[in-house]
Amino acid sequence: MSRLGNVGAKLYRGEVSINFVGRQRLWYTISGLILLVSIVALLVRGLDFSVDFKGGAIFTFSSPSSSLSQVQNAVESGGVSGAIVQQTHTGDKVVWEIQTKALTGPQTVALEKDLSASLGVSSDNITVKTVGPLWGSQISGKAAEALIAFLIVLVIYLSIAFEWKMAVAAFIALIHDLVIATGVYALAGFQVSPATVIGLLTILGYSLYDTVVVFDKVRENTAGLLGGARSTYSQAANLALNQTLVRSINTSVIALLPVTAILLVSTSLLGANNELEELALVLFVGMLSGTYSSIFIATPVLADLKEREPQYQALAKRVAVRASGGRAARRAAAKAEAGARPGAGSAGLSAAQLAEEAQDDDYADETDSLEPSADELTATRASAGPAGTVRPGPRQQPRRSSSGARHRPAGKKKRR
Repeated sequence: MSRLGNVGAKLYRGEVSINFVGRQRLWYTISGLILLVSIVALLVRGLDFSVDFKGGAIFTFSSPSSSLSQVQNAVESGGVSGAIVQQTHTGDKVVWEIQTKALTGPQTVALEKDLSASLGVSSDNITVKTVGPLWGSQISGKAAEALIAFLIVLVIYLSIAFEWKMAVAAFIALIHDLVIATGVYALAGFQVSPATVIGLLTILGYSLYDTVVVFDKVRENTAGLLGGARSTYSQAANLALNQTLVRSINTSVIALLPVTAILLVSTSLLGANNELEELALVLFVGMLSGTYSSIFIATPVLADLKEREPQYQALAKRVAVRASGGRAARRAAAKAEAGARPGAGSAGLSAAQLAEEAQDDDYADETDSLEPSADELTATRASAGPAGTVRPGPRQQPRRSSSGARHRPAGKKKRR
């Protein structure tokens, strides 16, 4: 635990960094493949909606001595095809649940009598629940309306609290989670019930919470970023991801532990396809997808959107010049000032401008730029005496500027 805490502290200070934003193409490729599989599963297999959505009848009774084949034969002999027969456990009792399509009144009575005669179950012990197709379509419509309303409120809130590009990135991450969760249901053939819809709305809120935590740190790290040339927007966003990484992992693990326990208990004790299992299953899949999207999708998408802005493109250029051209530009400026090659004046000017543009803001780089050139050091050493004192040089004579002095031969005096 102490090692994990040390890693978290190093990530927060930037001593250790994982390049999440810089590898966005890898994350986009992985998510694209998962989304492709999910979409194909939705188009080919479709979703298996429960009776609550598509309408139908549910027959529930207890018959410990009956087998699965006996119950299925009894349903078929009652004139009903395509029924779903499931065995569940309620305490020590073995409970059978039969889901059929929408039946008329006489068909429901006929199937109930046939089950009672074939399996030896009293008609009073058979519970029948009927859901009409109209009620199922209303439930489906209300669920879609709740989802759309949630997404609209989400975009409005994030646009006001943060900015519209953060709202777009969060929206993309949520759609990513929705498609993956529904694709898993279609691929595995899990039944979609009202508990599934409740779980979907829950995981959207959970995924949004994790994303907002990261975005708040991104906003903090990018405040005043354009005033300097220390890091690009992507680098500041990646630092925010690293600073909140341990928190995201801890939150996800703590949230998944009880959900996993509920899923295992509901599957082992209550049997398959019960409401508690359906709720726990969608929570488990959605929380995993939400944690992935908040780290690998939302922030990289936000960084891509922000890096398209002209001011952040100019910032990226300044950071690149500072990172790669600072010392080389100062060396070029020193050579140009010393007259190392022809045309040193103009070359020195451009190099000096480059050095000034790439000069660092801290004290170390400022003192580095004040170092003397090689020629200046040579001249200083030549003028030093044996004891290290500076030896005075020859006294300069006043320069004669008359034409006669320039052209008079040496050794001759001027005649008066």
